[in-house]
Amino acid sequence: MDMTYYDHGTPAERWERARMFFDAKDYAAAARVLDGLVAQVPEQTGPRLLLARSYYHSAQLRRAEAELRVVVERDPVEHYARLMLGRTLERQGRQEEADAQLRIASALAGDFAEL
Repeated sequence: MDMTYYDHGTPAERWERARMFFDAKDYAAAARVLDGLVAQVPEQTGPRLLLARSYYHSAQLRRAEAELRVVVERDPVEHYARLMLGRTLERQGRQEEADAQLRIASALAGDFAEL
């Protein structure tokens, strides 16, 4: 097995490494760690959301969208994923799709003033 620094360690160690990269604003490195982690624990929402955020902040918007859609499909009431999906779609110039996601996110967060 050809293991790199990004793949090394237990899932918990890789999660911590990814968080350190993310906190240091090295989003591309965080995504490299998280990509393997998400493949190993695809059922966990936390790593997938952080991967989507890493993609978003490193302008890998299609990848961010794909990860967020997986989260929303599995958990339709995950309001943060809806918010991030809306913001990701906005950055891609897809305002109508973004608005729908942002309205759902607001409703799920209990913010009905904008509806």
